[in-house]
Amino acid sequence: MAMSKSYPVFLLLIFLALLGWFYQSQNSQLQIQQQQELDGFKKHLGGFAQWQGSGAELYQLLSSDYRFQFFQYVDDTDGELNHTEGSLTAKDDHPLAGLFPLNLAHTQKIATGRLQIKLSANQAIEEAINNTEKLGLMLLVAYLILLGIFVALMARMKATIGYAAQYISHLPDMSFSAIATSKLSGEMSPIKLALEECRTQLKTQLDKLTQENEKLHRAAYQDPITGFGSRPRFTSKLENISQPNVPQLGLLAMVKATELAHVNQLQGRTAGDDYLSNVANCIRKACSKYPNAECFRVSSADFAVFIPDVVIKDGSKFLEQLKIFLDEYQQIIKTESTAHTGLVPYQQGANPVTLLTLADTAVSIAQTLGPNSYHIQEKLNGDEHFGDDRWKLAILDLITRQALKFYQQPIQPCRNDVEVYRELLARFYNSEGKFLPTTTVIAMAERHGLSTELDKLVVISTLKMLKENPTFSGNFGINMSAFSAHQELFVGWLKDILGKHKSIASRLVFEINEAGMQANLGASFKFVREVHSVGARVSIERFGMSFTSFKFFNEVRPDYIKLDGSYSTAIDEDSNNKFFVRMMVDVARRIGIRVIATSVERQEEKLTLEKLLVDGLQGYYIAQPQALTISDQV
Repeated sequence: MAMSKSYPVFLLLIFLALLGWFYQSQNSQLQIQQQQELDGFKKHLGGFAQWQGSGAELYQLLSSDYRFQFFQYVDDTDGELNHTEGSLTAKDDHPLAGLFPLNLAHTQKIATGRLQIKLSANQAIEEAINNTEKLGLMLLVAYLILLGIFVALMARMKATIGYAAQYISHLPDMSFSAIATSKLSGEMSPIKLALEECRTQLKTQLDKLTQENEKLHRAAYQDPITGFGSRPRFTSKLENISQPNVPQLGLLAMVKATELAHVNQLQGRTAGDDYLSNVANCIRKACSKYPNAECFRVSSADFAVFIPDVVIKDGSKFLEQLKIFLDEYQQIIKTESTAHTGLVPYQQGANPVTLLTLADTAVSIAQTLGPNSYHIQEKLNGDEHFGDDRWKLAILDLITRQALKFYQQPIQPCRNDVEVYRELLARFYNSEGKFLPTTTVIAMAERHGLSTELDKLVVISTLKMLKENPTFSGNFGINMSAFSAHQELFVGWLKDILGKHKSIASRLVFEINEAGMQANLGASFKFVREVHSVGARVSIERFGMSFTSFKFFNEVRPDYIKLDGSYSTAIDEDSNNKFFVRMMVDVARRIGIRVIATSVERQEEKLTLEKLLVDGLQGYYIAQPQALTISDQV
């Protein structure tokens, strides 16, 4: 039973118990008093024991001291002396008189007669009834007062609980104001303090959740490196443009950071992230005059910029400004280029696939025009070569012209008895003498089946350079595609041409990517064998990225392995990388293979790798790539 219902009943029972106790007390007291009065009458009647008069006279004498409910005197000899007053049965005028039953009857023999009386208790009963009624009324009034107070307190408590319940129900949305002291005071203060503490903690937790949600939102819709919108937001923008019922027009600029793979390979991913961040800053500065421009990072090296309400003829201003910033950044990082840009128009209802194809074509054309170049492509037509076809023509042209220049990055030996080499880095340029992005040239050559011809160009150019410059001493590393190394015709051609230049061949080291070599172990072993037969050597670059790297030692037996740059990054703090490098060095030394660590960018990394007994070190901390000149000697 709820407290609001049980308390009035409990209180009523208490008051009834008090009334019952008072009634019992009054009844007992009344019985005692009347019994004392009856005993007094008996004693008083002893003075009339020899009475021989009439009963009426005796009544007059006794009634002066006592009140009788019933009086009867019966003489033994003379009936005229008999006298009777009242009745044995009381006439109860009060309905509560029955609550106080009294038996004050007495019969006694007196001389020549018999006396029977019953004293009257009406006055005492009335007094007891009055006292009981007064107490009952007082208890009733007290009960009603206490009940009223209880109802008022319960109403106040109910209102307080309702307020607290409302407060609790609004805690999740934090829309309820701070709780008033007057609402939950006194005995409700602990609840007030608990609610305040709960509200504070809940707000703290909600703030944390909000921050985490913002982080997740940024991770999902904002690129953490550049601060631009992510690919999902770019896709959403394309869908919005494709809506035919949304009036809009503008320009889409696609920017390709063409040096990302090169920077990652030579300097590490940290430098690659810095490079992307700076390219993004160049884009951001170029967009400063276009407040409504929206920038996105579409993929690892691709950016997209939407410039609304600008027509194609005004797009050159944006492109020229962007090229200025990219050229300035190129002078700082000293690379062959920074990024290339393609610009295309868009309007409402534009097909996203067609729009991106047009933009990709514009970027591809820009890449063939030189460092940081741009190209505006309004539409495609069949009279021109675009995209991949243009790249095919550009690669065929540079092969025909032998448009190649070499940069070199030395490898530092860790001991005097270790023979290492300088890595030659090929750079290609167009008919105007402007450098083309090396990574893109190699990728496009593979796409069009020209990678073998490109590798032949590198080999021929290397032999020619060393033959014409006898002052260049020492060994030189040449990058070669795994595709070419697995072609029998190419391997035969390479063996034949190296056989004609054995003195130079003995100074060459052919560098091939581990993943490509493992694609065909049989062909890889044959390539190493043929190269060794003419005195040249083989180096496997980006080594250690495969689970079968250890098996590769015995299967192919290269002369050098160049560990992937990820093993050098922060190796002074990475115990796992230390263990792997130590194990590689131990296995390689047993079979006579030299281990070279790449992407060494800090002194701590250099010192740690030297302690691990690698044979050589390469990276920006050791030496940066430089143009190969006639004065370069080892």
